Amino acid sequence: MNVKNQEHQQDKSPHELNRANSSRRSRVRKHLTPLLLTFFMMFALWIILSGKFDVFHLSLGVISSAIVAFFSADLLFGNQGIKVINLPASWIRFIRYVPWLLYQIFTANLYVLYLTFHPRMMELIDPRIIKFRSRLKGDLSRVTFANSITLTPGTITVYVTLDGVFSVHAIDKKSREGLPGEMEKRIARAFGEE
Repeated sequence: MNVKNQEHQQDKSPHELNRANSSRRSRVRKHLTPLLLTFFMMFALWIILSGKFDVFHLSLGVISSAIVAFFSADLLFGNQGIKVINLPASWIRFIRYVPWLLYQIFTANLYVLYLTFHPRMMELIDPRIIKFRSRLKGDLSRVTFANSITLTPGTITVYVTLDGVFSVHAIDKKSREGLPGEMEKRIARAFGEE
């Protein structure tokens, strides 16, 4: 600590110093929580996918997880602050979204298969890029929405602006009609943006 800061610290009352330290601890906790959560999630994934429990592989997992956590903690948990108590509910809501998404992917696969083998395929296929504004606010919910659209056959997310305008390529009219629709509502529910 430099001399100027030491003199400034001496001028403050013990109550002011305590409040400043509490504020500093709160800021550190706010930035450390996403980092630690991301680290432990990545390390658990490393262990599950590698299946190796020797010192060499575990140390590689710790190093890799730390690097990923350092660069991407804000991607998973954003800047809005994390309430660890709410995390299990968020994960449960997201896990409930996944089977619905898998069902949509399955039915869209069948529909694209139908289009492919239809005798009038060239008349039915009408590719267009549509634009719409999403009501989703969080970065993670928008990324999930964009990826869900792309995972569903017949649609591809081309671009998403920072203010939530989606550009989506759709193979035909039926694929366009469902956007943003039910998928956006379910993602909003999964991420608590209802």
